[in-house]
Amino acid sequence: MDRITLRGVRAFGRHGANPGERDHPQPFEVDLALYVDARAAQRSDRLEDTVNYADVHRRVVRIVETESFVLLERLAAAIADDLFQDARIERAEVTIAKPNLLDGATPAVTIVRTRS
Repeated sequence: MDRITLRGVRAFGRHGANPGERDHPQPFEVDLALYVDARAAQRSDRLEDTVNYADVHRRVVRIVETESFVLLERLAAAIADDLFQDARIERAEVTIAKPNLLDGATPAVTIVRTRS
């Protein structure tokens, strides 16, 4: 299985469990690892034969910016659900980080999903 990674996707969203966290957009950072069979793209050298990471970036930013969840786990699951619309993705690891939240510490949640 081959892996496509996209690190450091930054978007501003309204997610959080504590009072006021969803009142104003705050920064979120998303890292992705997408497991695919890249042999068709390797043979053809055509973008159409692989997962377009620019498209993935746009979709992730849209979800972070337009949805609103209490938990990072739910946000990560929404992103994973969207990623699996592409049948070529067999497995996805989605990490959501909330920088500068805890006196400089950055909490993060990673979920791993495999196509069933």
